[in-house]
Amino acid sequence: MKKSLSIFLLAASLTACNTLDLNPLSEPSTGTFYSNQTELELAVNDLYRLDFWGNDNEQFTDNYWHRGQLGNAVTFGTMNAEDGTVQSYWTNCYKAIARANTFLANKDRAAASTPAPVITTLEAEMRLIRAYQYARLITHFGDVPLVTKPVLLEESYSVTRTPQAEVLKFIFDELDFAIASLPQSYPASAVKRLTKGAALAVKARTALYTGNWAVARDAALAIMQFTGAGAYSLHPNYSQLFLKAGETSNELIISIPRDEAQKVFTSGTNVRDQLPRTTGGFGAQIPTREMVDAYEARDGKPIDESPLYNPRDPFRNRDPRLTASIVEFGTQWLGYSYQPHPDSVTIFSSKDNRRVSNLDTRTVAAFASFTGFLWKKGIDQSWADKQSEDADAIIIRYAEILLTYAEAKIELGQIDNTVLNAINQVRARAYGVPVGQTAAYPAVTTTNPAELRRIVRRERRVEFAKEGLRYMDLIRWRLAEKALTRPVIGLPDPAAQNRTKWPFPGVTPLDDDDIADYTVFGSDVKVVAQRSFDKTRQYLWPIPSLERRVNPNLSQNPGY
Repeated sequence: MKKSLSIFLLAASLTACNTLDLNPLSEPSTGTFYSNQTELELAVNDLYRLDFWGNDNEQFTDNYWHRGQLGNAVTFGTMNAEDGTVQSYWTNCYKAIARANTFLANKDRAAASTPAPVITTLEAEMRLIRAYQYARLITHFGDVPLVTKPVLLEESYSVTRTPQAEVLKFIFDELDFAIASLPQSYPASAVKRLTKGAALAVKARTALYTGNWAVARDAALAIMQFTGAGAYSLHPNYSQLFLKAGETSNELIISIPRDEAQKVFTSGTNVRDQLPRTTGGFGAQIPTREMVDAYEARDGKPIDESPLYNPRDPFRNRDPRLTASIVEFGTQWLGYSYQPHPDSVTIFSSKDNRRVSNLDTRTVAAFASFTGFLWKKGIDQSWADKQSEDADAIIIRYAEILLTYAEAKIELGQIDNTVLNAINQVRARAYGVPVGQTAAYPAVTTTNPAELRRIVRRERRVEFAKEGLRYMDLIRWRLAEKALTRPVIGLPDPAAQNRTKWPFPGVTPLDDDDIADYTVFGSDVKVVAQRSFDKTRQYLWPIPSLERRVNPNLSQNPGY
C-alpha cells in the first residue's frame, strides 16, 4: 500500500474503514469507536477547537501591522504554493472534514444505545462543522475537492477539484439540515454548542461572501426574528463585549471557549506583542494609521468631510469605538499613562503612584509602537498582570448579522426602513444609547444606494476591527488591490518629528472607498513598510504544492 505525504489525503485515509489504520494505543480505532452516545459526543466535541475555527488574520489587512514581521505573504505579495499559512489552512479544514465524514459514516453503530434525537442533533452539528470548513475553503481557494465520505487511500490519488458553485450548493444543503435539526438554545451547561442560529449565521456569512444576496438576506432575517430562549441582541457595552464579562453575552452566535485552567490560552510573545512596553510588552502588533482614520467623527462624517475633526487632537469628537479599540493618547492604560509624544520621556504610573520612564515613546525606546498606536480592544489588566489571556474566541456575533442583512438588501435594491434600522442599531450601541434616540448618535437616514454602500462598508471596518473580517471584505469588494498596495505609515523618527505637527500633519484624504492617501504629507510621515498585492492572482490562494505533488490531478489556481 502506498503511503501518502499529503496531509489532506492522509487525514482522509487514516479515518477510512479497511485502509491505513495505525490504531495508536493512545487513540481509539475507527473499527471500535462510535459505538455509544459518549463516543459520538467525544467525536463531535473534539472539533470544538480553535484548530478548526477562526476568522482571518487581521495582519492580512490595512488595519493591523506587526513590526517584527514587517509584512506577511498576503501583504508582501509573496504568497506561493509552498507557503506554510496556505498549507496549514488547507490541512486543518480537511482534517476536520475527514473527521466529520468518518463520524457520519459510523454514527449508526450507536443507534441501539443512543436515542434517535440525540444522534440527529450530533449529526447536525457535524454537518454544520463540515459545511463551515468548505465555506472557508471555497472563499480562499475557489474550486476545491468535495469529499463527503471516508476515502480509500488508492482512491485519494484521483481526487480532483469540484467547481465552487457545486461545493456552495452542498454547503447550503448541509446548513439547511442543521438549521432544521438543531435547537435554538441549549441548557446553560451547554451554552457554547452550535445552534440553529449558528447554522443560519454561517449560511448568511457564506452567502454574503459569495454574492448570494437573497440567501444572505433571508438567513440574517431569520436570526433577527428569533424570539424567546436563544434570541440574540446587541451587548449594551461595546468595549466589555470582548472581555471576560462578555463571554455569556446574547450577542455571541459562535464563540469557541478558551480557559487557562483547561490549558487553552495564549501566552508569551503573542500577548506581549500587543501590550505597552511600560508593562513589559513589545508594542509590536499594532493598529495602522489607516485604521484610526477609518473612524467617523461624531457627526457621522468621514474625517476629511467633518468640521469636528482636528488632526492635532485625533481622538476627540470621534466614534466611541475608536477609544474602545485603540488606546487614546494621554490616558491611563494598564497602570500607566500612554503617551507616544517624542518629548514625553517620563509618564505617570497609577500602578506605582509615581513618574516612570516612558518606554512607549521612541525617544526612550527605539522599538516603541512605530505608528504610535496600541490595541485596546479585548485587552484588560489581566493581560499585563499574567502575560497571558484566555478570552473566548468570537467567530460570529449578532452585529455581523445586522450589517449582513443591511448590505444584502442594499445590493438587492431593497432599501427600506429595515435596512436603516439594522445599521442604526449597531451605530446606536456604539454610542451607548437606544436606537430610537436618533439625536444622541449619527443615525443613518439616507436611502441613496451608493452612500449606504459606503456607510455599511465603513461600519463593518470599525465595528469588527481586530476580529478578522476585514480581509475577506477587501477580497470580495475587490479592494485588496488598492488597500494592500499602499505603504504602512508611521510617525517620523523623534529627531525628525516636527513638534508643531504632532501627531498628524493634517487631515488625511480618503477616496470614495475610504482608502487613505498619505502621499500629500511628504516627510511629515514615515513609510515603515511597503505592502504589495498582485491582483492577477492573489484574490485566490494557491493550492498547496504538497497536495499537488502527491496528487497531480489537483489543478493550480492561475498565477501560481
